Amino acid sequence: MGRIVVTEFISLDGVVEAPGGSDFKYPNWSFAFDRGADGERYKEEEALGASALLLGRTTYEGFAGAWPHYEGRLADKYNGMPKYVVSSTLTRPVWNNTTVLAGALPDAVGRLKAEIDGDISVAGSISLVRAMLALDLVDEIHLMQFPVILGHGTRLWGETPDKTDWALTRSTVFGDGVLVTEVRRGRS
Repeated sequence: MGRIVVTEFISLDGVVEAPGGSDFKYPNWSFAFDRGADGERYKEEEALGASALLLGRTTYEGFAGAWPHYEGRLADKYNGMPKYVVSSTLTRPVWNNTTVLAGALPDAVGRLKAEIDGDISVAGSISLVRAMLALDLVDEIHLMQFPVILGHGTRLWGETPDKTDWALTRSTVFGDGVLVTEVRRGRS
């Protein structure tokens, strides 16, 4: 049985928009902080440990436009692993080993969790993540929080229909005060 693991770069005020992108008031804002060798290793091991990627269309298009041009262990992993995209507009994915998920989100995620053993990593994909959080479909959240307040931009946390409980499973500081927290859904 698979687990949905959300992984995000986030500011102190909850902004997740364009941490490594240029189309934003503060382009590449997360790169202003050194994560250190241990922080880089953490992100690499997190990605290498995933069994599949689940992405929204916008994040998928960014990844699909970049990763096929990289080389190395991480690029080999991303380029070869199964990738799933939630989109109502994408019909012909171009990135190797990509499937567009059809149907209602809870059903599609449920089928995916039944088919995949291990972690199904969801990077970025803010609209998708917010929808999955509202539907209580996320099993674990990994946040790499940077010590900056951006003041505006898309935030991770939106309204949800109800309260949910989470258990802190890891808390580590890397490099220039970059805090990594991992929380697992506390189900009764």
